[in-house]
Amino acid sequence: MKVHGAVRVPGDKSISHRALILAALGTGESVIRGILDSEDVASTARVLRAMGVGIPEFANVVRVVGVGVRGLKPPRVALDCGNSGTTTRLVAGLVAAHPFAARFEGDASLSRRPMKRIAEPLTYMGARFDFEGGDGLPMTVRGVDLRSIDWDTGGSSAQVKSAILLAGVSAGVEVRVTERAPSRDHTERMLRAMGVDVENDGNQVCLRPVRGLEAVEFKVPADPSSAAMFVALAAMADEGELVLDDVCLNPTRTGFVDAVTRMGGDISREDVKEVSGEEMGSLRIRPAPLHSISIGEAEIPALIDELPLLACLAAGSGVELEVTGAAELRVKESDRIATVVANLRRIGAQAEELPDGLRVFGGKKALAGTVNPHGDHRMARAFGILGAVRGNRVEVQEPDTVAVSYPRFWDDLKKAVA
Repeated sequence: MKVHGAVRVPGDKSISHRALILAALGTGESVIRGILDSEDVASTARVLRAMGVGIPEFANVVRVVGVGVRGLKPPRVALDCGNSGTTTRLVAGLVAAHPFAARFEGDASLSRRPMKRIAEPLTYMGARFDFEGGDGLPMTVRGVDLRSIDWDTGGSSAQVKSAILLAGVSAGVEVRVTERAPSRDHTERMLRAMGVDVENDGNQVCLRPVRGLEAVEFKVPADPSSAAMFVALAAMADEGELVLDDVCLNPTRTGFVDAVTRMGGDISREDVKEVSGEEMGSLRIRPAPLHSISIGEAEIPALIDELPLLACLAAGSGVELEVTGAAELRVKESDRIATVVANLRRIGAQAEELPDGLRVFGGKKALAGTVNPHGDHRMARAFGILGAVRGNRVEVQEPDTVAVSYPRFWDDLKKAVA
């Protein structure tokens, strides 16, 4: 298999969600360039519209006139979050600080995902959460005038941290969040760009009381999780090189690139610059023989979304991989530990589950079979990359699942290996 050319993967999903939310809370008109047009981000736009924010149809340039930090209106319908956990958790932080109640709903996959992790700190701040079963959706959030909080999350979750920060922004109170290890910091970077006093100090974040958010222009870089797919593809190729343009190179998001480099991957960073508070640049990847690697708990936050892909890369390269400290994978869009291991076995690779991770055994051979991503967009893409490698015959069921985060994935994959 030969790779060639340049690929500009779609805009970053995490930053696209946050750009819409923060623009909605701003004073005046904010401009968002390069927003990710996907089902998940559309869910965030939909729930914000339901609370009175004028968000136009997605285009390369999206202009949002903010309603202010506490200007959301009571929704007349349930907030349909689709498959998006980010939408649910971050918007719950906003609703908690507004004087109304909102019911959150989602699809079957999202409804199984735990919401207690945000309910606990937001309840401590004064909000009320009503669950109709377990700690998933549907749930109703009843907002109030929130009080300040100093919260230790006990883990590392950008969604939990962001829910608390956004609650603090809308309530105009000081919040402090401590994590086991620093999670992705897009919310803090974007808040600073809008004039907010928010400080990162190691694994702790402190936000001072906010009176308003300045309208700004956000340029959304290419999603590093989507770019990772093509990093893996080029690493497993026989010849050629692939260039990925405008990739977000925020240090909290480059764990996959760092891991592949440690495995012996040939990856160079070029034209690195800072845009809208985020580091952005190009990646140039050439095929290279890879070797085995172990990933531990400290590295997990920076590559949590790419771990299924890393398992596929190890299997496709015939090298060993051990991942521990990643129990969070069991409560994503699917149980990603069980799903990736079951599908690797289905196509002939040797892999096993660990309580908080997985193990892939070495041994290079052609992989063939049909995989079931269980409605998980990242799983569908990861095994799609394996299917593009010469000698493999991997069929992905539910290929349209990729639309959640990367609607044109299959077209870009064909061009990269044509």
